[in-house]
Amino acid sequence: MYDVIIIGGGPSGLMAAAAASAGGVEVLLVDKGTKLGRKLGISGGGRCNVTNAKDLDELIRFIPGNGRFLFSSLHKFSNRDIIAFFEEMGIALKEEDNGRMFPVSDKAKTVVDALVNKIREQGVEIRTNTSVSEVLYQGGAAHGIRLGGGEIIEGRAVIIATGGKSVPHTGSTGDGYPWAEVAGHTITELYPTEVPLTSSEPWIRSKVLQGISLRDVTLTVWSEKGKKLVAHDGDMIFTHFGLSGPAALRCSQFVVKELKKSNSPTVKLTIDLMPGLSESEVYEESMRLVKNEPRKAVKNVLRSFMQERMLEFLLTECGISGDTTYDHIPKGPWAELAGRIKSFPVAINGTLSLEEAFVTGGGVQLKEIDPKTMESKLMERLYFCGEVLDIHGYTGGYNITAAFTTGHNAGSSAAEAVLALQLP
Repeated sequence: MYDVIIIGGGPSGLMAAAAASAGGVEVLLVDKGTKLGRKLGISGGGRCNVTNAKDLDELIRFIPGNGRFLFSSLHKFSNRDIIAFFEEMGIALKEEDNGRMFPVSDKAKTVVDALVNKIREQGVEIRTNTSVSEVLYQGGAAHGIRLGGGEIIEGRAVIIATGGKSVPHTGSTGDGYPWAEVAGHTITELYPTEVPLTSSEPWIRSKVLQGISLRDVTLTVWSEKGKKLVAHDGDMIFTHFGLSGPAALRCSQFVVKELKKSNSPTVKLTIDLMPGLSESEVYEESMRLVKNEPRKAVKNVLRSFMQERMLEFLLTECGISGDTTYDHIPKGPWAELAGRIKSFPVAINGTLSLEEAFVTGGGVQLKEIDPKTMESKLMERLYFCGEVLDIHGYTGGYNITAAFTTGHNAGSSAAEAVLALQLP
């Protein structure tokens, strides 16, 4: 019999194994894949964004999906502790834009190998290519697991760290939800977050803007009644199906929720191409530029003002010929151009699928989990950590921070509970 059995070798499962084995208990880690840390290996574009260096209150603000639940876990094992954890293993980290922390090597493999080596050194038994068919419960407590081949492995505590349903090729296929339900847990509705947006706008279908990248813009999602739901600054890209890039991904959960809530088949999103200027300033600055070169075509003068293909598209939309010179600028359409630059509307009809999302929204209901230990309130010595829980954040090191801190909390708490069982 093992003291702690951990199902899932992703970020939360690996950290749970490290924390539990550091507590001096016998740990088994099982994963159905051929190797551990597959999702960790593709995070941060393959460079592994291990955490974010923001202050805790700000960090939690960037985890809009129940981030406040993490206060207890982060008090025990914060983003600063995550940084120290890796640096103590000899992995030098560097801070990039918006607090994102990466290994100096720029290779996720550095992080994965260090974690796997650490748990091996601490005596964790690892079984890969090992599928679990069910979690066993007895007398109101977790008692072990049954493998796909029928073998039963007993354990004094079980940690479910199986992830959500996004990026399924890494092994996240929702395996943990049925085991949680058998224990009496509620699974809140699953939905895609941090996922590209789709649109059927004619100019999307014609691909006229496909491939255009815009930097430092502001995307705003509006309710059916015209209320601003959220605004996100950042970069984005037009695709053959809609919008992608960091700013678009951050808007996705609000789009999903508004589509479910409203009677409309689309959600209005606007793009502010120049958030640093007011509409009148855009009008005046663009007019000043063309006035300074009155004989040149406006499309040539304004190339330095904004992205060329985007400019040509907007000029056409506003009925202005790109070959127009200063003396022939139509004032009404030019004012419309300034308005479009500040608030370019896009009708969004959905997102890509949950399987194509970076993060899963929904999961094990948090009211049924003790935030101080990550233990189930319904089944003793059953613990949950990572994306299987109803917690989700933006990209940028926030989700992996949630995985690491809940994994560490679950692992250390499970070890403490098992050791307490052995006291006379």
